[in-house]
Amino acid sequence: MTSLDRPVLRTAYQRSVADYWDKEKDPVNLRLGEIDGLFHHHYGIGDFDPAVLEAPGETRDDAIIAEMHRLETAQADVLLDHLGPISPGDRLLDAGCGRGGTSVMAHQRFGCRVDGVSISRQQVEFANAQAARLGVDGHVTYHERNMLDTGFETGAFAGIWNNESTMYVDLTELFAEHARQLAPGGRYVTITGCYNDVTGGRSRAVSQIDQHYICNIHARGDYFKALAANGFVPINVVDLTAATIPYWELRARSSVATGIEDPFLTAYREGSFHYLLIAADRV
Repeated sequence: MTSLDRPVLRTAYQRSVADYWDKEKDPVNLRLGEIDGLFHHHYGIGDFDPAVLEAPGETRDDAIIAEMHRLETAQADVLLDHLGPISPGDRLLDAGCGRGGTSVMAHQRFGCRVDGVSISRQQVEFANAQAARLGVDGHVTYHERNMLDTGFETGAFAGIWNNESTMYVDLTELFAEHARQLAPGGRYVTITGCYNDVTGGRSRAVSQIDQHYICNIHARGDYFKALAANGFVPINVVDLTAATIPYWELRARSSVATGIEDPFLTAYREGSFHYLLIAADRV
């Protein structure tokens, strides 16, 4: 059977992840996207404007929300910066696309076709509806597919990224599928949280993050082992840990805080958790 003949959800764990995201209606994801129609499922980078904390009471929370959205959009811009030269005739894949914000930004920047995949039917339906509202549905399409076995053609993509979605899958399986789908010389980029294997296993704070999102955060070194095993050569590695801490500090003071802010801040500050960008070429 081809990948599209087989079920999208192939394990009990995948079914639990899909169920989690099908039911998720967290304001930290939805309210921020309402600002400009770009709905993200990742965190932010860069210093925030401290003036938002001094805004009048009736406008203060809206100012904080807008600033958080600016920081998460800045994160997506940094990821797209590392895809290299992309032409309008190229095709890109957003693996683990969430509600699709980064895919839309990629099309707006490069003018190319973008496909997104998620195992959450709710996310895919939402993202396709939003692409239609933004008038990009002829160029950006979301699919309910498993990113470990998408069914897309071999060598179809000039670039692929995972934006905070690798912690739900086996890295060796994921990078094998990405290597198959990328054209020779194609670029892969990920931004991800990973635990610091120099200091040992998962810290208590990292374990709390795993439990909150029902994910399985990988060790930093596992990324480079799995990339090398599948013919990828890293060309840029950027530690974004210090750059993401302000986002979490601001989020902790917002109305959309979820309670996971303290474990993130603790893990980043103690050095047990890193926020990393990796760009690698398929050879």
